[in-house]
Amino acid sequence: MNIFIDLFLTFSRVGVLTFGGGYAMLPILQREVVETKNWVTDEELVDYFAIGQTTPGIIAVNTSTFIGQKLRGTLGGIVATLGFVFPSYIIVTLISYFMRNFSELPIIQNAFAGIRVSVYVLILNAVLKLWKNSVVDKIALLIFILIFTLSVFTSLSPVLFVILAGFIGVAAKLQERRHQQK
Repeated sequence: MNIFIDLFLTFSRVGVLTFGGGYAMLPILQREVVETKNWVTDEELVDYFAIGQTTPGIIAVNTSTFIGQKLRGTLGGIVATLGFVFPSYIIVTLISYFMRNFSELPIIQNAFAGIRVSVYVLILNAVLKLWKNSVVDKIALLIFILIFTLSVFTSLSPVLFVILAGFIGVAAKLQERRHQQK
């Protein structure tokens, strides 16, 4: 199959199945592009996701763009992005048309409550899967604990967390290399 069609259809499938924002799409994206397609590794996906958080725009769209660009350059990034947003555009258009009339119905409110719970479970599942490839040593564990603590107890921007974690990671690896050279 043409890779551009495959990119569009794959990211359309991810886009149509993603409820709850960028974090909720992570397990679906991981299954599709890492396990099924082998387009990227778990480590690359985590990197793209981290970069997607620090760049302007929607995390899920940014991540899709990065993966498409890796596979087929600029055109691949555009096709993956369009594939990801197309289902959402159609769904939001349809929902907005009908929600005006039905949003107050208890069955609709209960459906959204159930969807929210399932999104939290999907996010937890993604975190547990990616934990194995991200927290690989003591430094990574310390960075995790620090950033987790800061994110829970402060209202600092996630961009600052990513930058801080990057600086700590670079400093720790430089220190490790200096120690090994002695």
